[in-house]
Amino acid sequence: MAQPVIGVIGGSGLYEIEGLTNVEEISLETPFGAPSDAYITGELRGVKMVFLPRHGRGHRLLPSEVPYRANIYGMKQLGVQRIISVSAVGSMKEEIVPGHIVIPDQFFDRTAGKRPHTFFGQGVVGHVQFADPVCSDLAKVLVQAAREAGAQVHEGGTYICIEGPNFSTRAESQIYRSWGVDVIGMTNVPEARLAREAEICYSTVALATDYDCWHQDHDDVSVEAVIAIIHQNVAMARRIIEQAAAKLGQAPSCDCGSALEFAIMTDASLIPEETKDNLKPIIGKYLK
Repeated sequence: MAQPVIGVIGGSGLYEIEGLTNVEEISLETPFGAPSDAYITGELRGVKMVFLPRHGRGHRLLPSEVPYRANIYGMKQLGVQRIISVSAVGSMKEEIVPGHIVIPDQFFDRTAGKRPHTFFGQGVVGHVQFADPVCSDLAKVLVQAAREAGAQVHEGGTYICIEGPNFSTRAESQIYRSWGVDVIGMTNVPEARLAREAEICYSTVALATDYDCWHQDHDDVSVEAVIAIIHQNVAMARRIIEQAAAKLGQAPSCDCGSALEFAIMTDASLIPEETKDNLKPIIGKYLK
């Protein structure tokens, strides 16, 4: 059996993984354009890793400019079976203190469909189950890894994804809180949706940087404050990834790798050949 491959998508502040050996840089083109940057491959604790900076090196891409489809497609091409998404977020709960780690298990999409969010279309229709958008097996590993790394970690919770790039108004922040969400960010949707369509396990290490602008006893969110906490959190994120890598040396045993088994609605004989070619890494095994 092929050795498992773990993908890491780094968010704000995390532009590389320390400790990788046998490092190689791979640039890819996909049917959905170029990914955010070159992929960095290597080994960490004996496990194959593929790293991609979500916003590009130097943080060049807005959340709405990230080529999510190309990023996930490239991970699939490189044999990635699990994706650890590292993301800076705002806390929407008093008990999630800036500097804490959250491993969310739900997403709420407020990007309003402005971002390309599916690999389907162009003559092929598919509907994946997304009630539980996070791989529970991977999430449990990340919770354990975070605890072993010394983090204050919150297991579960809802990540609300807004379009950005501006932070919330005070009214928006209060309304989101009334909905019961736990953290707020700008990037994990459609990333998680696309990972599910690509049959890749997906879970988030959310790094709380601020209280958005709802907390009366704390300063409103500012770029300066966020960056200061990000620098603290990045070191912890690296420790969590290293701890998780040591636990992910076996192939996944969850159902993520068969998410498309009953999802494709279109008769294979009617799917255009160009679409079949473009989506071969994703749907090819179901067209034989």
